[in-house]
Amino acid sequence: MSENKVYIETYGCQMNIADSELVEGILNTEGFKSSKNPDEADVILLNTCSIRDNAEQRIYGRLGNLKKIKEKKPETVIGILGCMAERLRKDLIEKKSVVDLVVGPDEYRRLPEFIDTAFNGEKGIGVKLSRTETYDDIVPYREDGLSAWISVMRGCDKFCTFCVVPFTRGRERSRSLDSIISEIKTLSDRGFKEVSLLGQNVNSYSDDGNDFADLLSASAAVDKSMRIRFTTSHPQDLSDKLLYTIAENENLCNYIHLPVQSGSNRILELMNRTYTIEHYLNLIEKAKKIIPGVSFSTDIITGFPTETFEDHLMTIDVMSQVRYDGAYMFKYSPREGTKAYKMNDDVPEETKVKRLNEIIELQQKVSYEINQELIGTETTILVEGFSKKSDQFLSGRTDTNKVVIIPVSEEIAAGDYVKVKINRATSATLFGDVVEKKSAELEKEKLTA
Repeated sequence: MSENKVYIETYGCQMNIADSELVEGILNTEGFKSSKNPDEADVILLNTCSIRDNAEQRIYGRLGNLKKIKEKKPETVIGILGCMAERLRKDLIEKKSVVDLVVGPDEYRRLPEFIDTAFNGEKGIGVKLSRTETYDDIVPYREDGLSAWISVMRGCDKFCTFCVVPFTRGRERSRSLDSIISEIKTLSDRGFKEVSLLGQNVNSYSDDGNDFADLLSASAAVDKSMRIRFTTSHPQDLSDKLLYTIAENENLCNYIHLPVQSGSNRILELMNRTYTIEHYLNLIEKAKKIIPGVSFSTDIITGFPTETFEDHLMTIDVMSQVRYDGAYMFKYSPREGTKAYKMNDDVPEETKVKRLNEIIELQQKVSYEINQELIGTETTILVEGFSKKSDQFLSGRTDTNKVVIIPVSEEIAAGDYVKVKINRATSATLFGDVVEKKSAELEKEKLTA
């Protein structure tokens, strides 16, 4: 068995974070030791993202840095994992001599074999996409902590015209409900307090007659003091059953990430988003009625091919109507291999920038107004640790996914549930004082009652 050290650097989405833990689980079983330092590692793996061009450019820049390590220690194996591996395998292997192996998201089981090949001086390549691989039986490697990401399904069948995911991660397939519940039980036993269920489109989860609402309900029942979150939802598949399931379980967080992408039906059709704005707004309205206090975040792309000023105003209008708590906002950038890549990218860069700035400005204004309304209210947060800016303050999160900063206290530690009164707010952060500390046992009793 190998005693080699492996260092993994993760880029991109939460799916990649979960995949890196999966890769570590596979390699640890084969005797590899995890390393925190690339200079000390025998194997350096970059788990990559292809969603936007700048994500890929960062990897190319990083490979330039790693070349220095390779020059000092030529036997070091450098590998590219994930979406970029599948998309740019030829470029990476042929043009980037520093890269020894390229492994796509569905071939991680073969990583030890590919690493052996690379140690023997040959290039290791595994980029086949699978219709069945879910890594159901692999135990991800996780250090102790409070929050964990669990991948419940892989791939996507939606084929939005701007998105590379179906080409880099393959078609949809779901893990078994039993394996997911077993993983949540293990995390609960280890003291984790929050789990996020991940999928490109969790709403289309399906296992032996169980849908995503069934999975959420079963997940919530494992440990009533453990918060359950999920991402991402697709508006076409979000069911009433799912909304009622969230409303009925207090430890299912009142937070839904529901990408709208554009406020224009014409643009949505060009994007192949398969829903109308009318359907989307109806969903939002329904969710607000069924789940009191629900919060929403979204994704918005501005400057999609042929987008007019009127289309842009429609997006602004939807944002004003919904009043999202937060949003991920991007300029459109063409991705090779997608249908939109063949469309004429005809919105000038300066127009994209101007529209994006207007969208960001509106979102910050709305987020600020929503947070101002919370001043004087009380809420329960899960304390995550020290604030990023100062160890005189602790940071926690509400079940609606808002960050709350409170003064440090000897009686409060990471993992505690704390009732807080909000006294100040910015567009991104709430500030408060502790009203009472709740033990996990008390929280569990309250939630079970």
